[in-house]
Amino acid sequence: MSRVFTPGEVFDPIPLPDQRRFPDNEMISRSQTFYDDIKKRHTTREFSSDPVPMEVIENCLKAAGTAPSGANHQPWHFCVVSDPTIKKQIREAAEEEERAFYGGKAAEEWLAALSPLGTDTEKPFLEHAPWLIVVFAERFGRLDDEQTYKNYYVNESVGIATGFLINALHNSGLATLTHTPNPMKFLNTVCKRPDNEKAFLILVAGHPAEDAVIPSKSQIKKSLSEMATFL
Repeated sequence: MSRVFTPGEVFDPIPLPDQRRFPDNEMISRSQTFYDDIKKRHTTREFSSDPVPMEVIENCLKAAGTAPSGANHQPWHFCVVSDPTIKKQIREAAEEEERAFYGGKAAEEWLAALSPLGTDTEKPFLEHAPWLIVVFAERFGRLDDEQTYKNYYVNESVGIATGFLINALHNSGLATLTHTPNPMKFLNTVCKRPDNEKAFLILVAGHPAEDAVIPSKSQIKKSLSEMATFL
């Protein structure tokens, strides 16, 4: 059943649940521990076909669903693909778009920026990895009676939820890769999603292959002073 969003619904507050307050030294320790772990997250394009329990993916999706969103409309849908036939369809369609991209559609400056990352038209990971999570953004909501309603800050909301999902998958011990073939309209057809949804990205998830590599450039991160200003 679709959720019903009532624009004029009365604000009905409840006490903030699950409140936590740690001593300063524990906050510092916890923040350092999180950083030490998350900096071990790496994007790779080489995945093992070893299976990953569906329950892991389900738990990570539930974690993603806790993300904040504009007006709490939660304008996302996650299409989880493990069927080899569908994964093959996604790969073939994505590679067709990539051949057009690398074959003249992309500007030389863009291709030069991608060069150190080692990307090309071949996307075997779309078949090798056990799970593909196609993230869709709901451009507008639709109720059971086909009435529609507006969603707010859709890209921002879906981006935050995707970040939660990547973090949850990493925390579970899995590698991830974000893939954004351009255009991605074919994903609505392959995944049988309605026209009010727009493909946001494909998130590849699984164990890395034993011979997995990463581009050396990916290890270069901005320092705190370069990416933050304290006023």
